[in-house]
Amino acid sequence: MCITGIFLPRAPAKLDRIIDMLYRYTDTVFFKLNPTTGQPLYLQLMQQIRHATESGALQDGDQLPGIRTLAEELILSPHTVAKAYSELQHDGLLELRHGTGAFITVKRRTRSLTNHVHLARGRLRDLIEQLRDEGLLDEEIKRAFEAELLYPTEMVKRR
Repeated sequence: MCITGIFLPRAPAKLDRIIDMLYRYTDTVFFKLNPTTGQPLYLQLMQQIRHATESGALQDGDQLPGIRTLAEELILSPHTVAKAYSELQHDGLLELRHGTGAFITVKRRTRSLTNHVHLARGRLRDLIEQLRDEGLLDEEIKRAFEAELLYPTEMVKRR
């Protein structure tokens, strides 16, 4: 690979294989973990389970794979999956049942959040369509959203 005249070595084939193999899925949810982001894998797994719950992809009572099963599917240490599951259990999002696996436990607050996220996504979808109709490209829309999230207009006006 060449960037501005400097040749960088290609990532070892083994690393490419590992990253590709981490893109596995369960029956209902697709987990995509990337060891090169610098973020711990257990946090990535936790975030994806939370997101799946908030978006409705995982619902109350849904069963996740057991610790060993998911660790094998994602080619992770069982300790990594156990840490993610333990943290989610502590947060009240997961119930671990010895011998039967992990189950999603959606509390009333999570249900409310799921409804809010669903409504927000619908509003965003409408806004994105409107911006496209006005001639903005997806990349421009994305940059505008990112800029607004990082530097909200109200905060800039106050300065």
